Amino acid sequence: MTPALKIAIGFIALSAAVPAAAEEVNIYTTREPGLIQPILDAYTAETGTTVNTVFLQDGLIERVKAEGESSPADILMTVDFGALIDLVDAGLTQPVESEILRSAIPESLRDPQGNWFALSGRARIVYAARDLDIDSITYEELADEKWRGRLCIRSGQHPYNTALFAAYIAHHGEEAAEEWLRGVKANQARPAAGGDRDGARDIAAGICDIAIGNSYYVGRMKSGGGGAEQVEWGDAIKVLIPTFEDGGTHVNITGASVAAHAPNREEATELLEYLVSDEAQKLYAEANFEHPITATAEPHPIVASFGEVVPDTISLGQVLPHRTVASEMVDRLNFDTFEN
Repeated sequence: MTPALKIAIGFIALSAAVPAAAEEVNIYTTREPGLIQPILDAYTAETGTTVNTVFLQDGLIERVKAEGESSPADILMTVDFGALIDLVDAGLTQPVESEILRSAIPESLRDPQGNWFALSGRARIVYAARDLDIDSITYEELADEKWRGRLCIRSGQHPYNTALFAAYIAHHGEEAAEEWLRGVKANQARPAAGGDRDGARDIAAGICDIAIGNSYYVGRMKSGGGGAEQVEWGDAIKVLIPTFEDGGTHVNITGASVAAHAPNREEATELLEYLVSDEAQKLYAEANFEHPITATAEPHPIVASFGEVVPDTISLGQVLPHRTVASEMVDRLNFDTFEN
């Protein structure tokens, strides 16, 4: 995305020097606004509240820190749980008291102090070649020698993967996790690089037999959202819903917080409450193929066809402390360096 496009997406008049007007909400987001725009448009149509978005591919924390108390940001929205917690740890959020949010969001997917809230889920799954004779797998089995030279994965330092590796540490401890990660590295069919959809592409090309990726990418490929070529990638794979041997499936989240100096705090809270409504959760599922985080909302039919996802028994809050160790482990093992 070009700098010019980023500016076009942002609310041009948004600045630290001009206070935000009434009945509007200003969102700083690391997720592309186009992915959530249908939901925000629906909210504006229903309430009359204007929602302004500023897309920040990088530097969200630095931007909000630099703006300080005069920041126009009301909501800080991220595509990864770790990034959300980094905002909280940096003191850039404030607690929100909302019975609607408490009732709609499971306890494991929101901060007990009200500093962050999950909005949608992203299961870390396995893509497998369509004709491969396999219908189930565990995360532990990804290190099995039978997959030697048959696995594709993006960089080990990507937040989606460090979160998964941290979850493995939470389940099995650091020593076992390092041995497992060494096995996953040995199983790589090519360097750990690219994105999740590249794993499906490389399965279609015969480079690998399985790949690790997020669930919603499969929905995008199969629906034609990425063009005819990606439909072919989606058709070349089947989805396996892995679990930990002593738990469930690792599910990361997109989420949001109310900014510490939000000029429109009440409107920001009302928007968050809308985002966990059945209406908005349905729009999330339809637009992004993400898993709803509320019990009453249904996933997109494509996602539902993958099978039931039972979130891991270890919460993201328990996984969080292991992220740094997981990242250090990736570097120590030179995980992204391909060794044939």
